[in-house]
Amino acid sequence: MTRQNPPASTAVGARGYTTGTVPMTAAGVSALEAELVALEGKARREIAQRIKTAREWGDLKENAEYHDAKNDQAHLETKIARLRQRRDAAEVREPQAGSEAAGFGSRVTVRDDVRARESTFTLVSAQEAKPAEGLIASDSPVGRALTGARAGDTVTVATPGGSRTLVVLAVA
Repeated sequence: MTRQNPPASTAVGARGYTTGTVPMTAAGVSALEAELVALEGKARREIAQRIKTAREWGDLKENAEYHDAKNDQAHLETKIARLRQRRDAAEVREPQAGSEAAGFGSRVTVRDDVRARESTFTLVSAQEAKPAEGLIASDSPVGRALTGARAGDTVTVATPGGSRTLVVLAVA
């Protein structure tokens, strides 16, 4: 069976989750929590120490170290706020056990005959996507093409470099 990738959905609600939430794997939420713990703990302490040390050097108007540390503190707090928003909007979704069709959280092994190689992808949220590590967004062109595919299916993916045809070897 050959399938074309479906059009991208612009409405969040059309993906089957309520507006304002973002599906994530449990591993993705855990990684987000670990990053928050590191930033809210060690990183904050390090910047506070830099600010304290720079204050001890005297005149704050002409103290570049103090201003750099305060600037870094503002960037850190912004990053923490954004990570908290992502965590609060996360809705943990795991693949359905026993499903033969690829979906969110599925590991899909494909063969690209043109490039003569096999690849394994895990379909995750856009926030978790790390293509170099095989984590691709389920709403990316490849992710959309693979969603619903079963082992033995052939899918066509429209990419900026032209169409690619992938043969689905396994879905887990």
